[in-house]
Amino acid sequence: MAKSDFFQNAKRIVEQAIGEQMDGSPLSGNRTTALQADRLKPAPPKDRLAVELGRRGGIKGGKARAEKLSAEKLSKIGKKGATARWHSAKPKP
Repeated sequence: MAKSDFFQNAKRIVEQAIGEQMDGSPLSGNRTTALQADRLKPAPPKDRLAVELGRRGGIKGGKARAEKLSAEKLSKIGKKGATARWHSAKPKP
């Protein structure tokens, strides 16, 4: 098998990235067109009511949860979080 030229590989990669050949003509092959088709699909529309309900729950969620917890349970959760943040499981080299 012949060794390919560095510049030929670079040209091929650029052509795949932009989706067309350097002279402006489209690339042949199904893979490139399938990738482009996936990028052009619009995102499914979101239900505005569901979005608003989720937002409302997120806004009040942390505060409401903290009010329901006992001081002991809240302290336990805080200590667990601090331990996870400051104590690494992996020893540093």
